[in-house]
Amino acid sequence: MADEHRLSSSLNIVDVEDIDSGEAYRKRIKRAKYIISTVLVLSFIVFVVIAAAAVLNAGIDKIVGTLETINLWYLLAAFAVIFVSYVFRFPKWEQYMKRLNVHIPRTKNFLIYMSMYSMDITPGRWGRAVVSYTINRITGIRFANTFPAVVADIFTDFLGFAFLAVFMAFFVGRFQVLSVIITAILLIPFVFIYTKRLFKFFKRKMHRIRLFKSLFKHGEVYFRYNKLLDRGVYAYSMLYTIPSMFINGFALYLVILSFGISLDPAFIPAVLFIYSSSLMLGLITGLPATMGVTDAALIGYLVLFFPTLITFATASLITIFFRIASVWFVEGFGFAALAHTMKYWNVKSAVER
Repeated sequence: MADEHRLSSSLNIVDVEDIDSGEAYRKRIKRAKYIISTVLVLSFIVFVVIAAAAVLNAGIDKIVGTLETINLWYLLAAFAVIFVSYVFRFPKWEQYMKRLNVHIPRTKNFLIYMSMYSMDITPGRWGRAVVSYTINRITGIRFANTFPAVVADIFTDFLGFAFLAVFMAFFVGRFQVLSVIITAILLIPFVFIYTKRLFKFFKRKMHRIRLFKSLFKHGEVYFRYNKLLDRGVYAYSMLYTIPSMFINGFALYLVILSFGISLDPAFIPAVLFIYSSSLMLGLITGLPATMGVTDAALIGYLVLFFPTLITFATASLITIFFRIASVWFVEGFGFAALAHTMKYWNVKSAVER
């Protein structure tokens, strides 16, 4: 406990060398913009392919007729539900900041938290690390000191929809083994991030390689401060993460209802499985295939689980609208928050003032 207290107190001692220069960070942002632009183009192509397949399958007249009958209230409810699910996770972010001894007013901290989701289409969602730079500019606390909070947020989000996929697979009695195998594979990268012995092993083998010197330097700081986020913090996080994933999955149910499909509430567990399992299948492929595989899995599952209610063409339209709500709407409010917090980037950090 004494060691943790000293670590927590030392968070306010900032090494100027660890603060990115404006030019260095601009280069990073430029690369992030390139990745995001690439994914945007790829996702647009995926949407075009899905729409074209739907038209070829059902005909343009039927597609237009289906779109004209959409219940907008259900769609709006889906957007609202998704926004609520992200707001619901904010307390876990506050807990991370508290444990890392980062003190930021709640409103400002909430905007920083929401700005993370502007980077959810970056590889592995690691673009969320942008918030550590924003925190640095506001408080002077080093990037590496708060990066464990970003990792914890990504990891607990993954655990949330992995739990949902596995639990619902057993609940609906289908794809149990597949869900467990995919979850185990996706856990492998986190083993490296959370196992210091592996980090030390690679450091011993590659510490002389110039390319990795900076990585190992920041890695030491990361593991030192990651200790402050103990099992209790992760258990607390899951109290918010798992319900928020249920809420997100429920948005898919609302989108299905918006197409006039009378799907009994008894099928909500199947919808939750479809939502979470399609995400898992997409993640295991990695970018740039992630979005295409996720969308294809979503369409396939909808037709497989509800063959008498949902046709291929309707499943394609449901997928497009759900992805607009669950991806691009999220990116939208994330970028709005990022645009607001970017005003701090041109302000000298606490160390420089």
